[in-house]
Amino acid sequence: MQARSRDGDGDGAGDDRASIEANLAGFRRIPMQRPVLRAASVALCPVVQQGALHLLITRRAASLRNHPGQWALPGGSRDPGESVEETARRELREETGVEVQAADVLGVLDDYVTRSGHLITPVVVWGGPVVTAMTGPASEVAKIHVIPLADLDQPPQLLRIPESDRLVLRLPLLAGFVYAPTAAFIYQFCQLARHGRTTRVSQFDQPVFAWR
Repeated sequence: MQARSRDGDGDGAGDDRASIEANLAGFRRIPMQRPVLRAASVALCPVVQQGALHLLITRRAASLRNHPGQWALPGGSRDPGESVEETARRELREETGVEVQAADVLGVLDDYVTRSGHLITPVVVWGGPVVTAMTGPASEVAKIHVIPLADLDQPPQLLRIPESDRLVLRLPLLAGFVYAPTAAFIYQFCQLARHGRTTRVSQFDQPVFAWR
């Protein structure tokens, strides 16, 4: 499956892309150097449906050993020799069927260290108008959701837990919640891409169920 990048095609997608690119252009991300951790990338992929921006979010398969059934962004571990952007593009293609080019990478957000030992780099890639149905491997992806970006652009809920002195960040999603790190990436993306606000999120913790 492919999602094409098009500017000025009359459906507002070009203006949306231009706005996101402009907001990301001046962003100074905070990288982290943690060579002992497993390097990974995730893709924040805005797509256009019915003239409105949406974000691709997956539900992980219940059969997975790590983080089964949780909300996630397309992503995974970095292969030897891959850049952070190449990993995000490959994982997006493998998990959703959406294929984007190097020119569709709009920017890179702050690194985030997970409790499970990953150093995750979020990459913003423009998906554009979705032209065919999306599909991913059933062994990894239970379902692909296309969520209106306006629905995700909400004030975060910050929770205190006895196991940590850091606040846990979550966002409402459908009938439940999505938690950090996925929620942290979405929140930073919405603040920066939609509003031009530099908002840091690496200080927020994950819920205990996501620590393994």
